[in-house]
Amino acid sequence: MTRVFILFSILGLLTLATGVAVSQKPADTPEWSFNATIIEACSCPMFCQCYFNSEPAGHGAGGGHAGHGGQAAEGDGEMEHFCRFNMAFKVNKGHYGDTDLTGATFWIAGDLGDSWKDMKMDWAVITFDKSTTPEQREGIATAVGNVFPVEWASFEAGEGEIVWEADQDHARATLDGGKSGELVLKRFGGMTDEPVVIKNLKYWAAPRNEGFVMMPNEVEAWRSGDKTFEFSGTNGFMITIDMNSKDVS
Repeated sequence: MTRVFILFSILGLLTLATGVAVSQKPADTPEWSFNATIIEACSCPMFCQCYFNSEPAGHGAGGGHAGHGGQAAEGDGEMEHFCRFNMAFKVNKGHYGDTDLTGATFWIAGDLGDSWKDMKMDWAVITFDKSTTPEQREGIATAVGNVFPVEWASFEAGEGEIVWEADQDHARATLDGGKSGELVLKRFGGMTDEPVVIKNLKYWAAPRNEGFVMMPNEVEAWRSGDKTFEFSGTNGFMITIDMNSKDVS
């Protein structure tokens, strides 16, 4: 699946979710820029091995329930490999043509599946904050399709109420007051009061980032639909990424 086809799949879902027709061809896509900070956590142990391997961490039977985010102990039976994640985005600055994206928030939850050697992932749901306009959602969808140039077996779109807040020591985001999703991260203690940061590590297809700020989760939960999960004490970080239309060949 090409990047353009993935992008049109996301934009098509945006059409269904908002009722706004998206008819632009790739050559007609407006100039865009996207600088956003992400509160992110997943089911992998700290730090997520997905950035260094082609498969996620293994989990025991029943993985995905509160308090059961760790790996299976030896002798517990066959382990299941998955990376179930939540990402809460806040756009620091950006535009899509004449549309200002600054301040927009959205949420992506899903599962990368058991392997991504072929860049095929399991499922994801993108949720736009109710305050975002159709034009902003179109711009966000364009950026997302380029930051994550992969194929999803299932990809859905919707809208909700997102609260996003963070400082040097803590990060918290909720979707629909926590009824649909929740992220709570706490800074990992280093040698000083400064955050522990992993630098020079690429975040998906984004060509620039300010480093992965290590913040294990106190909770990362997806509570919507039929694919719910919840973990505590597993991987978490904050990261600011930057990408624009000139970066896309």
